[in-house]
Amino acid sequence: MHPPLRIAVLECDTPLEKINRRYNGYGGVFRVLLNASAKALNQPERLDPESGLEITAWDIVNDDKYPKLEDVDAVLLTGSRHNSFEDVPWINRLVEFTQEVLAQDRVRLLGICFGHQIVGRALNVKVGRSDQGWEIAVCDMDLTNEGKELFGRDKIRIQQMHQDIVFDYPPNVIPLGSSPRCAVQGMYAPRRFITVQGHPEFTGDIVTEIVQSRAEKGVFKEDQAQDALSRANNEHDGVAIGVAFLKFLLEG
Repeated sequence: MHPPLRIAVLECDTPLEKINRRYNGYGGVFRVLLNASAKALNQPERLDPESGLEITAWDIVNDDKYPKLEDVDAVLLTGSRHNSFEDVPWINRLVEFTQEVLAQDRVRLLGICFGHQIVGRALNVKVGRSDQGWEIAVCDMDLTNEGKELFGRDKIRIQQMHQDIVFDYPPNVIPLGSSPRCAVQGMYAPRRFITVQGHPEFTGDIVTEIVQSRAEKGVFKEDQAQDALSRANNEHDGVAIGVAFLKFLLEG
């Protein structure tokens, strides 16, 4: 009997009210993705889809408590509406904690959107606003050869919701893919971390709610919002990406 895979989800934001009620935080959103991915992995001898995952959620914006590394096998950094490049106490603490994870070789790291950028910042590369503007809803991510091998397909479609980017690859990090609006779409270091700029955990409903809310607040222009909404419910590869994450966490 394999012990459960212990994943600490560091919640770097609180979802919009309706999404929060439905999922109970971004920890809940990732719980749904990872449970679906465990079923799709379909390797119960390695990971029991019913009992093989022990997922804990940590609100690191409103609380300063972090998991002890000896108590977890993996740390997942979520997306966020906040800016990964800001010099504010909770973000600086998150960068320091990420560096602690990167400094050891047992606990593995997953970074999603803002979390991808935090890993870049922890590895001392520039993160900040893109001059290409927003990348929103389901978009294609062109994969490198390593990306094709890791995700098991030639190209992936992934939900996006960002205007910030990682500008360069850190030294000794394997590029996973790119898109016309973002050259650094994913980073990989074997047995250490995987990051993606997109949101494998987002559903069409979640993206629709975020786009509508941001359009009402004037963050997105009307034509930009309509274009995003027209693609929000397109088929995407979120679960396949989740499967790749689990294989990475399980490999010796």
